[in-house]
Amino acid sequence: MQKCQVEDFGYTGGTIDKLESIPGYNTSIDEKTFIENVKKIGISLIGQTLNLAPADKKIYALRDATSTTESIPLIASSIMSKKIAAGANKIVLDVTYGSGAFMKTKERAHELADTMIKIGRLANRETVAVITPMEQPLGKCVGNTLEVIEAIEFLNGKMEDDVKEVVLELGSNMIKLAGKGEDLEENKIKMLENILNGKALNKFKELVENQSGDVSYIENTNKFKKAEFILPVYSNRSGRVTSLEAEKIGKLSVFLGAGRIRKEDSINNQVGIVLNKKIGNMVEKGNILAYIHSDDRKKGETAVEDLLKIYTIE
Repeated sequence: MQKCQVEDFGYTGGTIDKLESIPGYNTSIDEKTFIENVKKIGISLIGQTLNLAPADKKIYALRDATSTTESIPLIASSIMSKKIAAGANKIVLDVTYGSGAFMKTKERAHELADTMIKIGRLANRETVAVITPMEQPLGKCVGNTLEVIEAIEFLNGKMEDDVKEVVLELGSNMIKLAGKGEDLEENKIKMLENILNGKALNKFKELVENQSGDVSYIENTNKFKKAEFILPVYSNRSGRVTSLEAEKIGKLSVFLGAGRIRKEDSINNQVGIVLNKKIGNMVEKGNILAYIHSDDRKKGETAVEDLLKIYTIE
């Protein structure tokens, strides 16, 4: 069973980058070790090897030059070629739409999902797609260490509603495809039970420890290195938050150093954005909308001004 999320905008790095912000955690393991890990504890994470769908890497590099970045057939074939080449026999796809996604509308997201499901069917792989909105960031945190801490808090039962909804939807479909439960709602209840009783957190610790990560950071997130400057963003008016574009926030996080502009750029794990208020929340003038985490005061102050412009309060 392999679950794949369609990463439309990799502004703050991918899953590998986030996990490697845990001191010691190693994703550069060979395939033999990867397989042994799965047999031993049922889970492992590894970076893509050079010989996995090599043609896709060359085609991907041409997409910018040929103005075909948003071509649904090319997106679908790029995603599915890697899943099929990796040996996945059951695939759950998270297809996003909105300002922070390639697919700006729900209709285009459905078109992409249908195309990938058809490819899965042709390759004899059972494939399910879940359509999720990306008008604003998922959860409150943007940035590698900040997102890891939020994930740990989630496994401790402190769940943001939007994250909870997506995790349970994807997970319940994975359980169904694995033949462990036909009823999606019952599957969600099982997942919640295993989060609240600590089993999910213990499995995550096992994953980290098994790949040389320091589990003490999972047990005490205060150990994670923090950004030098944490600057509040104060609301300049009262009202309701009506817009918070994920794409603009992603680009702002890159400006802070939380993501890459070029492939060879390094990522600063500590910097990022924590959102106190999101779409639908009521705010009063002077309320803290968010916090900017920066290792450069001038950049941080610029980001405060820019984030205030991204918030639409009516």
